[in-house]
Amino acid sequence: MIRTQISLTDHHAERLRVLALTGGLSQAAIIREALDGYLRDHESRMRLEQARRAVGRYRSGHNSTAEDHDEALDEAFGT
Repeated sequence: MIRTQISLTDHHAERLRVLALTGGLSQAAIIREALDGYLRDHESRMRLEQARRAVGRYRSGHNSTAEDHDEALDEAFGT
């Protein structure tokens, strides 16, 4: 692990201290767990944003693909 230093407000430091005492975890473990959750959420938001940017970007050449998607897939993949 890499050792790092952060600055917390008095309020955050106190809440972190209480969480560590009552939860039986170290303050570092709580911060790592919180960061893991933040990173998961961030990555999920980025994937969603990437998918939204792709919507409407490509054209199938058909005007009914949303309704006739099964037929369009059969045609595209020859099934």
